[in-house]
Amino acid sequence: MKKLILFLALVTFLLAPAAFPESKSSASSGKKTTSVREYTRKDGTVVHSHARSASGRAPSKSKNPKAYCASCKRDSRGKIRRSETATRAFRKSHPCPATRKTTGACPGYVIDHVVPLKRGGADDPRNMQWQTTAQAKAKDRVED
Repeated sequence: MKKLILFLALVTFLLAPAAFPESKSSASSGKKTTSVREYTRKDGTVVHSHARSASGRAPSKSKNPKAYCASCKRDSRGKIRRSETATRAFRKSHPCPATRKTTGACPGYVIDHVVPLKRGGADDPRNMQWQTTAQAKAKDRVED
């Protein structure tokens, strides 16, 4: 009787992963992904079904050419390098809205690119504008 129970336990242990796969394996990369079913959040928004990696993170956005500029020059922190001469030229022709000065700090305002650099916008005074810090934060949330 003990041998039969041991045998059944062994067979169950060996067959369990095949009968109940926890995640689907990606054929191309060998990484495990998990399917997430469609669900509704407490605030009423619907999250559609999608696949995510076993680590719980969404797939990287860097594969999308519009989300990451691979050809842009970057600084030591990985940020897109901005032209200081273009910024100086913009400030010379567009003084700070708060202080009316062409040099120094401009409290409450930042220089913003109308078309973002990571979307192919030019680092040129014609593509720059003054923007309040609150507007800049809101725009950054939308732009991603």
